[in-house]
Amino acid sequence: MKFEPLVVLPDMMCDARLFAPQIDGLSHERAVMIAPVHLGERVEEIASMILDMTPHRFALCGHAFGGNVALEIMRRAPTRVSRLCLIATNPMAETPIRAAEREPQIIAARTGRLEQVIREEIVQELLAETPFKAHIFEMMVDMALSLGPDVFLRQSRALQKRRDYQRSLSLIKCPCLVLCGAEDQITTVQRQEFIAELTEPAKLVVIENAGHVPTLEQPEATIAALRDWLN
Repeated sequence: MKFEPLVVLPDMMCDARLFAPQIDGLSHERAVMIAPVHLGERVEEIASMILDMTPHRFALCGHAFGGNVALEIMRRAPTRVSRLCLIATNPMAETPIRAAEREPQIIAARTGRLEQVIREEIVQELLAETPFKAHIFEMMVDMALSLGPDVFLRQSRALQKRRDYQRSLSLIKCPCLVLCGAEDQITTVQRQEFIAELTEPAKLVVIENAGHVPTLEQPEATIAALRDWLN
């Protein structure tokens, strides 16, 4: 049996560690490729670069910011994507209020206070109460610091300028998985239900005891959902 490669796109200020359990669990069955989502200044630019470095046809999974990039890839090259998974993704354009809220964070990152922003304003909201919360929290901080303030600036600007992908969702025809944590306060279950309704062939999977980062908070449940979607 031939398995198409899986391309995964991390969230903002995250690297391959975000998907480490899934890479380990799924790479026994197929090629798994982490694509960088921090090399451009707009979602469209990032998607174009990823299309240049990926196989001709592949399964695609994006987490949050990576989900926005995945939707842009689908908009540009739908025939290259065999199936799509969106994890904790917001397909709507940035609101003026949220865009304005990013400006003090950008200034702080530019002036040497990136760790403070990540610890106090971003990661605090992401995780559910699990035995591994403290460990995941520190991993999220370490991923962000390893990428640095320049990446934070580029990704923040890309989010501020991103387009609305709601219409694009209705055009998706490949098998689609919408996955989220039951306790996600950033992209709520209700929002994910909305995405699944717009994307006619989509299956919604809600991971219990997980917040915005189900790949790390409930890795085995996430692997099971991805394996079912892939097979």
